[in-house]
Amino acid sequence: MTTILVYKALHIFFMVAWFAGLFYLPRLFVYHAETSSVDCDQQFKVMERRLLYFVSPFAILTLVFGLLLIYSYGVAWFKLSYWLHAKLLLVLALYVYHGYCFKLLADFKQNRNQRSSRFYRVFNELPVLVLLAIILLAVLKPF
Repeated sequence: MTTILVYKALHIFFMVAWFAGLFYLPRLFVYHAETSSVDCDQQFKVMERRLLYFVSPFAILTLVFGLLLIYSYGVAWFKLSYWLHAKLLLVLALYVYHGYCFKLLADFKQNRNQRSSRFYRVFNELPVLVLLAIILLAVLKPF
């Protein structure tokens, strides 16, 4: 078993765990935006905070093992892997998305949410599309 394969397996594992949270958190935001119950509001605040803080280490570990993979393959490989450059731009967008979830969490916590459940439904679909593009780039390596 090579080190690269271990890094790759761990990168994929932590990415899947991270995405589970990225898929579920905005769904909680949808339901939170729709509720008018004070009890439900408080429960959603707890659920959202716990989920975001639970999956954030997975985002970090996804990055760590991804960078270890790039380092293991070497600079020459990285320079010629244009598909990876595109993938990394999409990954950067996911980290921005993840960071924006903290802002949305703070808005809900402070009762400042101005977004509709429809906004959160659309927001919920964005990581799905980015994930599809990343997988296509990683598997097909089109350029």
